[in-house]
Amino acid sequence: MALSFGQHNVGIDLGTTNTYVYVEGKGIVLREPSVVARNTETQEVIAVGEEAKEMLGRTPASIAAIRPMRDGVIADYDTTVAMISYYLNKALGGRVGKPYVTLGVPARITAVERRAVIDAARVAGAKDAYVIEEPFAAAIGAGLPVMEPTGSMVVDFGGGTTDVATISLGGIVAARSTRFAGDKLNDAITSYIRNNNNLAIGEATAERLKIEVGTVSTEDAKSMDSATARGRDLLTGLPKTIEVSAEDIAIAIQDPINEIVNAIRENLESTQPEISADVIDHGMVLTGGGAQLRGLPALIESITKVPVIVAEDPLDAVVKGVGESLKSLEVLQRN
Repeated sequence: MALSFGQHNVGIDLGTTNTYVYVEGKGIVLREPSVVARNTETQEVIAVGEEAKEMLGRTPASIAAIRPMRDGVIADYDTTVAMISYYLNKALGGRVGKPYVTLGVPARITAVERRAVIDAARVAGAKDAYVIEEPFAAAIGAGLPVMEPTGSMVVDFGGGTTDVATISLGGIVAARSTRFAGDKLNDAITSYIRNNNNLAIGEATAERLKIEVGTVSTEDAKSMDSATARGRDLLTGLPKTIEVSAEDIAIAIQDPINEIVNAIRENLESTQPEISADVIDHGMVLTGGGAQLRGLPALIESITKVPVIVAEDPLDAVVKGVGESLKSLEVLQRN
């Protein structure tokens, strides 16, 4: 059943690391970091998105660059409202009228956390707001047959959470959500370099190392190049540059990767046999930024014995699904 909300319907993947905005009739119109820079004295918003992200770790005392989403949920309500408002205005180009907004949320969040997202969207300018669980949205965006009596499985590996779900007949049959995700990998890299090289690096450097030489396989890492990391020497307090190998990264992220694989195993174990059989036949689909981590599909396959497929556009899968859900009243009412 199509929604009759006109041309202003908006879907938002409000992620811990990045925010994606989908406008009905236009598709994905924005892909921006979930970062806001504010004046700490006046609380005035100075920058949002890419411009604000460049300020992380580089601001004077009078300016704070904030990531208002943590572990997939709102950590700073007022800043989240300001960020949603900014992105709505930018996405709609100053069009008159309040939009109806649907937002992706992690699986198994609390009722309070869910209500906070809805309220933030309304305060930010939405006429009304709905939520849809991100793994379900990811499955829609990845083209899985979510409304059919066939079991599908999706792993949405984001920045704040990794959501695992098996889906059939338009609903989530079994789900797991763990806060071991992209941010925890960055933290693990930062800690490893601090402990093994006496070097303090920032969040942006850890993220870059993960992208450039990140892998879950120490064997594959042997044939990969290294990357440079610059930071503060903890012994001298002076700037220092080191080389970080892919093997270093593989060792650093081993524990959080194991936690993610355990969540996948637990979800498979709690899924009905008939749906498990469908998943074995069709495989599970990886979405989110973490789906691009080298060696991850092969590792999951080797442990679960289930084929693993990376979605065609893993970063866009959730927002595409959120956008598609705008067309279906049944999906929105179910959330």
